[in-house]
Parts: sequence; C-alpha cells; structure tokens
Amino acid sequence: MYYPYNLIVVEPKINKWKIFIVVLIVLVIILLSIYGGIKYAKYIENKKFEQQLQKEQEQKEEQKKIEEEKEAKRLKNSKPLTQEQMGAIENIYTSEEKRVFLTFDDGPTTSVTPFILDLLKEENIKATFFVLGNRAKSNPDLIKREFEEGHYIANHGYTHKYSSIYTNSQTVLDEYNYTEGCIQDALQNPDYHSRVFRFPGGSVGGYYKNIKMEAKGYLRQNGIVSLDWNSLSKDAEGAKTKEMLLQNVIDTVGNKQSVVILMHDAADKILTYETLPSVIQYLRENGYSFKNLYDILGDG
Repeated sequence: MYYPYNLIVVEPKINKWKIFIVVLIVLVIILLSIYGGIKYAKYIENKKFEQQLQKEQEQKEEQKKIEEEKEAKRLKNSKPLTQEQMGAIENIYTSEEKRVFLTFDDGPTTSVTPFILDLLKEENIKATFFVLGNRAKSNPDLIKREFEEGHYIANHGYTHKYSSIYTNSQTVLDEYNYTEGCIQDALQNPDYHSRVFRFPGGSVGGYYKNIKMEAKGYLRQNGIVSLDWNSLSKDAEGAKTKEMLLQNVIDTVGNKQSVVILMHDAADKILTYETLPSVIQYLRENGYSFKNLYDILGDG
C-alpha cells in the first residue's frame, strides 16, 4: 500500500533527572518515616521506662510510709508515762469541756466484742478496752483489731479472781505484768505497755480496800496509773433490759462535764451492744465529745 506521507514515530524523551528527583524524594520520605518510627518507638519506650521508674518510686515511697506507720504503731505505748500524763489520768473527771470516755471491761470475747467494734467504727468513736489477760490470750485477733482501729488497750488483770489478785500489792502487780505479756503476745509487740490498770471491782472500797489502797501507790511507783469510772450502765449488776441500761447511764452521767462510763464486753453482755446506739445518741444530743485515753495522754 502506498502512503502519501511518511509516518514519523516520536519516542517520548525520558527525563532522567526528574526520575532521580522523584526517587530521591520517595527515599527521603521512606527514610524519614523509618527514622520517625524509630524515634517514636524510642519515645514510647522511654515514656514507659519513666512511668515504670515513677511507679517504682511511688511504690517505694508508699512502702516507706507503711513501714514508718508500722514503726510508729510499734512504738505506741512503748514509753513510760510522765508525771504529767499520770496526772491527766488521775484528774480525768475534771474538764472544762463536755467529754465522755466509753470503757469496756472483761473482754475481748467473740460473741460481743466484734459487734461493739463494728458499731464504734461506724460511729467513728474510739473507746478504751480494759482487757483480761486470759481473754487476750484466747482472742489475739480481737486485741489486734482493737489496737489497729485506734482504741486504747488497757489492763484489767488476768483472772478477775479477787482472792488471787488481792493477796498483797505484789500480787496485784504480778497480775498486771502477766496480763501485759498476754497483750504483747497478741500484738506481737514486746514494746507495748498498757500503763493503765483498772482494779477488778474498782480501786476503792470492798473487802480488800486496804490492799487496793496500798497497791494503787505501789503500781504508781512502777509507772502504772489506775482508772475507775464515774458512770455505769450496771450491765454487770443485774440490769436486764436496754431501757434499764440506758436509764442507768443517764442517771449516773447526770450533769458531769467529764464522764468515764463503765460497760462490759464479756461473753454474756450482748445487751450492752444492743443498748450502745441509744447511749451514743443520748450523749451526742447532750453535747458530749467522745474521747479515749490517747486523747488525754497526747501520744495517740
């Protein structure tokens, strides 16, 4: 076939320089992406490392705080009473403010004490427990709980058997010391000293009044102060109903400014627990603030 004109094939010119630029740009982008990825990965790694260091530091500080608190608790009650502190206990019934000290004798027992502790915790009240040595020995977990929850653990002797306790001043001190050992064993703390003793039956009057009087001075010479009460529910004296217990508290509180109330957390005193909410309500309504011995000794 004849063509009247010649076909000219034009081949596109390849601009190698442009291709080089494009390739270079792509490579730069890839390298920058890789570099950025590496830097970001290192940043994340460093951030995690810093966070881990911070977490470990916080854990160390928290552990240090726990150890310091544990040591502070261990040292609680480790020092002997000063003359000023002894005086504060002996003059506890005198105060310009209306205050009340809830005290419980003859525990701890599994049938009553845990319920009282639950209620006190709910009401944010710290009490004072005059514990018996034989019950401290039997219920160490309750002694620990009383201590951990900020209540004052004081000493009520080991047996509560008058004929054994009140032979002479030394037998009173022996009862105190033996009970101290039981409390220390329960707390697993040989440095704990209750430093406050409540004579079974009170420190005055009764068949053994002369021995009690002598023993009171003898204990004080040994750095131990005694504490009785100036109000009571009569839960150990025949009161059989919540109404009777509450009325006994009301009657014996009277118009006193500073009140130390005697109650019991022995195994048969569930009525004391059942009456306690009403006792607390009455005292609050009458303007009393709740204290325990740490508040007046100043080492709580």
